[in-house]
Amino acid sequence: MKRESILEFVEKNSVQNFIITLIILNSITIGMETSSAIMNSFGNMLLLIDKIILTIFVIEILLKLYAYGFGFFRSGWNVFDFTIVSIALLPASGALAVLRSLRIFRSLRLIKNLPRLRFIVESLLLSLPSIGWIFVLLTLVFYVFSVIGTKLFGSAFPEWFGTLWASMFSLFQIMTLEGWAEIARSVMRKYPMSNIYFISFILIASYTTLNIFIAIVVNTMAEIQQKISTQESEKIGGLIQDENEELRNDIRNLKEQIIRLEEKLSRKINIP
Repeated sequence: MKRESILEFVEKNSVQNFIITLIILNSITIGMETSSAIMNSFGNMLLLIDKIILTIFVIEILLKLYAYGFGFFRSGWNVFDFTIVSIALLPASGALAVLRSLRIFRSLRLIKNLPRLRFIVESLLLSLPSIGWIFVLLTLVFYVFSVIGTKLFGSAFPEWFGTLWASMFSLFQIMTLEGWAEIARSVMRKYPMSNIYFISFILIASYTTLNIFIAIVVNTMAEIQQKISTQESEKIGGLIQDENEELRNDIRNLKEQIIRLEEKLSRKINIP
């Protein structure tokens, strides 16, 4: 078969939907294997299903490798698919037995096969540089408030603010809003004005930082969507331009044929 035919086959929507169904089914069967009761009753059947699905995944990868050639590895998502399937082919015995548990990573192939989910993941990945600066800002906020907390409350509450690291851990707990009221109320009984400290930290670390994070991701998603729209517009514009050029050529050829036909008719009329 020609590579173009194989490429058209593996990229068909029906084939992709079939692969998505297999990924979901495989994820369910792998989860069922964690139950001893289910394995005792249906273990052999589940393992057989797993092998059949893995075989289909391998065939899919091989077909894509043949169709794309070395261009297959130019896509990060294809490399991801290839890695996940390759891990599943390693022997799950001896020192490599732990790799058997990594089969669940096949579920992550859904990211590649579902466009909207892939769009979200790509947005998060492209947001990482900006998110890194949020982490730097958050670290600075933690450090400043940890030093203040250790200086102000360390002697009275050594368990929470006795050292710089203890203060950072307590502030992390407060940022997650897990049991923060207990810490805050205990400190406020001895230091009534400490409510300013806790409220300002929660506003900065929890709400402000979270909103900035969301804004960065949403902005990145908007930029990607704009880029996709621009590419689609350019593609459509290119197709229209090609069609117009082809139409001009057809009109030009038609005019030439009409002129030649008129010349032939003129010569026939002029013949005595």
